[in-house]
Amino acid sequence: MADTLAGLRARAAMGAYRRAHASVNLAALERNCARMRRELRDGAALCAVVKADGYGHGALPSARAALAGGASWLAVADAREALELREGGLTEVPILVMGPLEEGELEQALGAGADVVIWREDQLGAVIQAGGGRVHVKLDTGMGRLGTRERGQAADVLAAARSASGVVLAGLMTHFATADERDDEGFFEQQLQEFTSWAAPLKREHPQLILHAANSAAVLRAPEAHFDMVRCGISIYGMDPFGVDAIERELEPVLELSSYVAEVKACGPRQSAGYGRTFRASEDTAIALLPIGYGDGWRRALSNNGEVLIAGARYPMAGTVSMDSITVEVGAAGLEAGLRGERAQLIGADGSERISAEDVARRIGTINYEVTCGLTRRVPRTYHRDGTAVAEPPPG
Repeated sequence: MADTLAGLRARAAMGAYRRAHASVNLAALERNCARMRRELRDGAALCAVVKADGYGHGALPSARAALAGGASWLAVADAREALELREGGLTEVPILVMGPLEEGELEQALGAGADVVIWREDQLGAVIQAGGGRVHVKLDTGMGRLGTRERGQAADVLAAARSASGVVLAGLMTHFATADERDDEGFFEQQLQEFTSWAAPLKREHPQLILHAANSAAVLRAPEAHFDMVRCGISIYGMDPFGVDAIERELEPVLELSSYVAEVKACGPRQSAGYGRTFRASEDTAIALLPIGYGDGWRRALSNNGEVLIAGARYPMAGTVSMDSITVEVGAAGLEAGLRGERAQLIGADGSERISAEDVARRIGTINYEVTCGLTRRVPRTYHRDGTAVAEPPPG
């Protein structure tokens, strides 16, 4: 029985499981990293952000592809994510853990050889208590989340870190709140000036410090924000940091999401499809059922509010998104079109038609990040390089 189950799992991993399937092109991810590196000035390093399971793409394969594409750092949100990368064989690459860390998590992160972020003296004390490690001090220039707003507090932390045994003051950082908003009334420039005026003199005094502030949007928006390193997330996965169109930014979407047509049935006038009868036919038509739903991360807000590509044509979603299925109106001709068994594309291209993560996000009033991060574990991810299947992540 165990051998049988292992075989079934292996088949699912190679794409036999069609009900909901995410296909990830690692070659495209590499090229996106190379494209972002071409933007960088003065030798700035690329740090690939692979938190949240690589924005839903798979952390370890995404990290390996990013390194192959020219990234020299990785960034995650917590200690568990850092450990996953180390256990996956990425033992030498620098990793930055950007989130807050409680005592046990801090020990794990430092034990994994990761850099950590601090902004209070008690955090520095915890690093010392844990045996020391590399730290980055964060100034809150306007995001209003982690970091200190007070330069005096930052100065105290910096002075203590420089004199602490076993502690390496590795970097200074901030994070932009509105880099992806062109009409932010100058707030981005204000944050950039605040960070520059604080960090630049310290860099002159301590040339080994790594200054970093820019996310994907800031990389494309302001070369002066590149400093020594940039932290790119959304762009390396081939999504537009400004939420418009990745192709216009010369980025290649990395993930495609598909299902298939499990059934097609007639739907006459006043007949309905789905919970709550939110779709009722006004004339003779046909409804196709796709076995993907909000249990897979396809948001309920897309009820009667989305599109699907089937056999190269675009069809509207009709009815309420269920946990395990959605329904699509394919018209009266759909009954005779032989659509049963056809692949259905929810994100990606089919012939000349394309649906992007940005398209989906706009329909439900969110951002492209949330669309891919929201895909659940029930959706198998399979990996390829421009169509050639990759059974395991490429070596780092």
